[in-house]
Formats: sequence, C-alpha cells, structure tokens
Amino acid sequence: MFSMELNPVQKEAVEKTDGPIMILAGAGSGKTRTLVSRISYLLKEKDVPPYRLLALTFSNKAAREMRERVASLVNLDINSLAITTFHSFCVRVLRSEITYLGLSKNFTIYDEAESRAVIKSVLTRRGINLKEISPYEVLYFIENLKNLGHYVDRSPPYNYEVEEDHEFYSFYLEYEAELFKANALDFGGLICGVIQLFEKFPEVKKHFQERYHYVLVDEYQDTNRAQFELIKILAEKRKNICVVGDEDQSIYSWRGADIHNILDFEKVFPEVQILKLEQNYRSSKNIIEAATHVISQNTLRKGKKMWTDNPQGDSILMVDCLDDKKEASFVASELLDLYKKGTLLSDMAVFYRTNSQSRIIEDHLRANKIPYKIIGGTKFYDRKEVKDMLAYMRLVVNDKDSLALSRIINVPARGIGATSLRKLEEEAVKGSVSLWEIICAIVENSEKYSFLKISAKIKSSLREMATIISEIKVLDQEKESPVTLYEKLLHDTGYFDFLKAQKDYESLARIENLEELSSAIKQYEQSNPNPSLLGFLETITLDNSKEEEKTQGEVSLMTVHGAKGLEFPFVFLVGAEENLFPSYKSMEGGSKALEEERRLFYVAMTRAMKKLYITFARGRMLFGQIKFNGPSRFVDEIPSNFFLLHKVGHEESAFQMEEDDYFSQESPYETDKVFQLGKRSLCKFESGSKVRHSLYGEGKVLESSGTGDEEKVLIMFSGGVRKKFMASMAPIVRI
Repeated sequence: MFSMELNPVQKEAVEKTDGPIMILAGAGSGKTRTLVSRISYLLKEKDVPPYRLLALTFSNKAAREMRERVASLVNLDINSLAITTFHSFCVRVLRSEITYLGLSKNFTIYDEAESRAVIKSVLTRRGINLKEISPYEVLYFIENLKNLGHYVDRSPPYNYEVEEDHEFYSFYLEYEAELFKANALDFGGLICGVIQLFEKFPEVKKHFQERYHYVLVDEYQDTNRAQFELIKILAEKRKNICVVGDEDQSIYSWRGADIHNILDFEKVFPEVQILKLEQNYRSSKNIIEAATHVISQNTLRKGKKMWTDNPQGDSILMVDCLDDKKEASFVASELLDLYKKGTLLSDMAVFYRTNSQSRIIEDHLRANKIPYKIIGGTKFYDRKEVKDMLAYMRLVVNDKDSLALSRIINVPARGIGATSLRKLEEEAVKGSVSLWEIICAIVENSEKYSFLKISAKIKSSLREMATIISEIKVLDQEKESPVTLYEKLLHDTGYFDFLKAQKDYESLARIENLEELSSAIKQYEQSNPNPSLLGFLETITLDNSKEEEKTQGEVSLMTVHGAKGLEFPFVFLVGAEENLFPSYKSMEGGSKALEEERRLFYVAMTRAMKKLYITFARGRMLFGQIKFNGPSRFVDEIPSNFFLLHKVGHEESAFQMEEDDYFSQESPYETDKVFQLGKRSLCKFESGSKVRHSLYGEGKVLESSGTGDEEKVLIMFSGGVRKKFMASMAPIVRI
C-alpha cells in the first residue's frame, strides 16, 4: 500500500506493528510521513478499530494536522481518531474517572496566573515577604516535581531533602491542598493525576490498558519523566508501543524534557526493535555532512549517521565580522542580494541564540526596507518590557504624554490599580490638563484633592514616582547621556529588581532584552555627535514607521529553539561565539548542558536546505559593554573542507587594541579556508580579588583553583549569592 511513497527503512517502520518499536528519525528524514503511514497501516491493513489506537504528541496543531492526514488516507471521520496531546488525553481520562481521587468531574484547570495567585496566598499566610521568596521560584520547583511524575502521596524525589528544597516542598503540599479544596488541577497535575489514578486504582488502569491496544508517541525526545511513566503504564500489558524521536534534537531540558527517555528505552523495553531513519531529504550533502561532524562530538546519543542523495550543494559560508554592526549589515546586504537574484524573502531565515539578539538585525533590516516577521515571538521594540522602558523615556522628554504615563503608572506594581487611574484620568479631563499635571498637583497639595478618596499608600507611590521622573528630567535638561538616564530609570523605578526577583526563564529573557536596549542606546550615542533621549526615541520611532512592501513576502527571524520543525532554503545563523552560543549558562552547567547546546547548534544547521551562513563577531555589544568572546567551539568542529571563510569589516580597526589583548598575536586563520579558534590568554583571578559578572554584577572571589583554561573560581555576589565558573569561559572582569 505505501511502498511507492516510503524508503525501505520507513516501510519497515510502518509494517513492524507488534511489540515495542523505537524509530530514531533524524533531521529531515520524513518522520511525520512515516508516523502517519504507520497509523494508517494499522487502521486499514491490520483492521485495528480507531478507538483501540492512541497517538500522543505535544501541540494541538500537530495533533490536528496528523488527524487530518490520517483521515484522508483511510477515509475516516477525523473525530473518531484518538490522535491528541498528552494534556488533552489526561483531561479526557480525568473527566470520566477523577471521582476516584476525591474531586468532581467539573474540576477547574488553573493556568499559570491562577497558580501563582495560590502560591502568593500560601506565602503571605506564612508571613513570607514576596521579595525574599518569589512565587515564580516556588512554581518552578513545583513544576519540576510534576515533570518527574510526583504527586502528594508518592515518595519525594531523591534530592528534595536539602534545606531550601525541604521548605519549598512544604509550600508544594500546602499549594496542592488549596487546589484540592478548590476542586482544581494545574497543567502538571493533569498528567500526575492520571499516573496517581492508574497506580492507586488497578481497575481503572486495567480499563485503559484494555482500551488502547497500540500506543504511539511523536517527538519522543521532548517527553519528561511523567509523560514517560504514563505511556509505560498504558503499554505495559501488550507492549505495542511505538516512539518516534531524535536524541540529537533534544533541546528542551529547561522545560523538563529528559533525553534519557530515549537513551534508556531498552532498559524498560528490552525486546525493543530500534530502527534508524538516517536518509535526509531536506538539505544538501555539504550541510548534512558538516552537521553530522558537529553532533558526533556528543556522547549522549544512539549513534545515527545522517546521509542524503541530494546534490553536494554550496559550501557553508563562515563569516568573520569585525563587530555586531558589521554582522547585521552583512546579513541585510546578503538578503537583499539574494532577493535581487530571484530568491523569495519567505525562503530566507535568520536564527539567533537569544531573543535579545534580534534587535540589531531588525534595525538593519528596517534601514534597508526589508520586510520581516518574528516567528514565535515579538519584534524587539514591540516587546512588553522594551515598550515599558520606552514609555518611561517618553514621559521624561514629554510629560504631557498621558498614554505613556498610563502605561507605566503601575509598572512595576505600586498599588495604583485601574480604579485609581480612572479617577486621575477623569480629573485630568475635567481640568483640561495632562495626567502628569494632576499627579504633580496631588503630590504638592493632597488635601485639595481629598474628594478623590485616594489612599495614603497610593499618594506615597505617586510622590515617589513623580520624584524619580522629575530628577531624571533635570538630568536630561543638563545634557546627561541617554544611556545614563536609561540606566537610572531602569533601576530607580524598581523595574530591574522586579524582573530579577522573578527568577524564572521568561524574566531572565526580559532582562536580556532590557540590557540589549541599553546596547542600542549606546550604539546610537556612538553614531551621533549630540545624542539625546529625544533623539534616540525619534530614531526608533521613524525606523519603525517605515513602510514595508508586503508583496515581497517576509524574511523570518527566530531563536534556534523556535526554528525546530521548520526548514528554509537559505539560513543565516548569527552570533556563533563562545558565551553566546554555547551560552555562558551552559558553560557553567557542565558537559550535559554543553551537549544540549551542541544539539541546538545541530538543529540550526539542519534547518538549511540550500545554503547555510554562519556568522560571528570579533567584538559584540552585550549588556552595554563590548565583549570579545571568540568564535564558538562548534564552529571549530566543522571540518575546513565544508566551508569558505569570508571576512567583513576587518579593514576598520575600531576594536584593534582590545582585540590584541584577547586574541593571540598570530592570526587565528592559516588560510582563507582553514580556520582555528584564536588562542585565549591565561585568565587568573586569585582569592580575594574583586570582579564584575555581566549578569550577576560585582562580587568577590572566594576560591580559585587550577590554571589557564582549567582555572575555576567561586564568587560571592551581593545578597550572598555564590556561583562557580570556569574562569576562561565566564563573562567576568577584574575591577
């Protein structure tokens, strides 16, 4: 039935229907086609009733598309197919069986904001200051517990006994008690609830094991331990389980994904048959072979070797740029050149490691009138935290901008809610004055406005905010540098501390975006003889208002994480530098974290179909400072016969003095084709020396061991935070 569409290994993966099967599907190997064909084969050729088959994936979009494709192949009603997400499946089970756990079938599912509100009430009830222990920290701890499949009556995970975790575990117990009282579950509780149901009530487990004769799992490398336990229980009677995934594309450990679910599958199902889809249909031979060399450096893998019958294709273009501005300029110029030669803009994509890197690329694309879209994210100047700080700056230069003021009057939270704001706005309208003028009037003569019934706490908040803005307005009139004004706004308003206290992944990304905004202001200052806050705001406003020619299509910009599952004929991977890609956090996380970064690099490479550009900058503005990190180690793992080296901007010597301090005197290039990493100078931080970390700020070295590239330092930062780094890799400088 399917032999005309499938290669021999794909066909084998479709027709081996009984017993445990693990299909290791490499990048671009036709994984979805194989999985859809396997489900269709079971339904049509093996006469498996639709209700006996369960296929699980991670997104509603993926589930819907798979249902549609299968339904079209076997002529079935799409709604009769149990192809769904893990969470949707668990909701279905719990809606019918949750009374066993003491909840009613009309239980509520709490989202993150509702869960956070419960945690806040738990902490407040205990008299804990939310600045000392952030609700986000506690939720992160609870999420990790549930990713491991933990529920209240189960033995706690092995590592919870340390003092802080023990306290957090007590928060977890109280949180779960609150949810139970409210007849509610959170998202993690959906999966853990089904595991609990199956383990405590064998008759329920038996019912669902009898119901589903075949279990299939897509994107298996993204499963956490709880999801693995769930499918193990469902399949333990008949063992007809088929998992499809690629350990080389396991890049979501920060979401709880566990690569050992693939690596240790044989330990749970010893009789498993492992099939490897190693033929790539997406990329040129040059790209696939280069990517294979990179990923082969990892040890946590099953040992696939990708190959393709596609043409050899162009060499990878390795672009050595003087600085990040030259890098962005090169990317914009090359995109225009490709477009002029007939390439659709929609066939081109720019990848970066972190969202904050998009800013300088966006600036150059707008300057060149190149239409673009951000995939899986928001344009830099449209991001909430960036718009918040821009609103603060707009208020400084124009206090009549009531729209800007209303945006940030309660950001970060000052107790000035919607009701109080409405009172202020109505009074401003009555008096035909601006919102700022009303606030100043209340601060100067609160008795006159007592009829507004504004509390003393709100008046105090208004006074504090008015004082901050007024001080910065004076500094602006005295021609203080824009970046100084921005930094003062960021810290004096409490915005930076507010984000830092959250201690979650999203807030860290927001901080990086605000630090990138600082870099944008500094670069504006460098290119203008008389820089001002107003001038900077005008620059970005005018840039953002440029008209785009929508008929051309759009270039796609995205993080590498956001690129997984996509493909483009032309891919630009920017910022391939140490401490950026791999990230400085991964360097502190040991070999396991570095291997995940390498998998991420591999994912980036294998999105490219025809042409891959990899760029790095000798000097890059990061966190408001010029950094000289050197090219990524992953770049050095690509054999020289797979790429051509191109240098951009090196005739200019803006960074030459600082470069000489960082790179060895001898050129890191033997020829234009042969590339080696520049030799790093020895980095010594003796005990007692004071240092500054680009993220954690100032600190003191407590311990130092090893020499050269092997030197390790233990640093105490403000607030008693201790961190250990490889000195040669961490973004630290002596002060």
